[in-house]
Amino acid sequence: MGRARKEKAAPLPEGLGPDVIVSPDVRRPDRVPPGQSVTEKWPVLDASGPPPIDTDRWRLRIGGLVAQPREWTWQEFLELPRVKVYADFHCVTRWSRLGNLWEGVSTRELLRQAGGALPEARFVMAYGYDFGWTTNLPLEDFLAEDALVALFHDGEPLSLEHGGPARLVVPRLYAWKSAKWLAGIELMAQDRPGFWERNGYHMHGDPWKEERFGW
Repeated sequence: MGRARKEKAAPLPEGLGPDVIVSPDVRRPDRVPPGQSVTEKWPVLDASGPPPIDTDRWRLRIGGLVAQPREWTWQEFLELPRVKVYADFHCVTRWSRLGNLWEGVSTRELLRQAGGALPEARFVMAYGYDFGWTTNLPLEDFLAEDALVALFHDGEPLSLEHGGPARLVVPRLYAWKSAKWLAGIELMAQDRPGFWERNGYHMHGDPWKEERFGW
């Protein structure tokens, strides 16, 4: 009964419209990964608090093993093509928020703008504006159809406390991989740990395998 009540509270993707990408995890018979509890709230968690961000000085860079490194100003980023993604969101601290509607620029579009990945690229490091914060993930996960740099959440501009003005969203991994206050993206040949990974968190972070800690 407890799990049935959780599922009943979850919004469903039907009726969203043909332009919305539906994350495949939403289609699972049970949308709640092992060890997770559903919340309708959106808890605020981060390593060191929101950084000061001035959109007049904001830049997003993509580099490393790409054909053409790129940098966008805030205005330039707003002019890029956008997608909408309907996905669930799972935090390693054991809460899940189901049925989020994100809007922003797909990670595939960003890489296309950079001329594509070089053949040896296998991993990504995401850099945040929050005092040198980083997180790593496989290129395959970064380029999933439902991965994006989000500007909006549930129809509202992304708030600073939740990673605005722009954050990475990778729904199929634990939420710490969805870097808040995104500043940079680096494609790499070899994996290396980011901030939480150096402090004991898993290098991959698949919620369905409970890859919370360790390598």
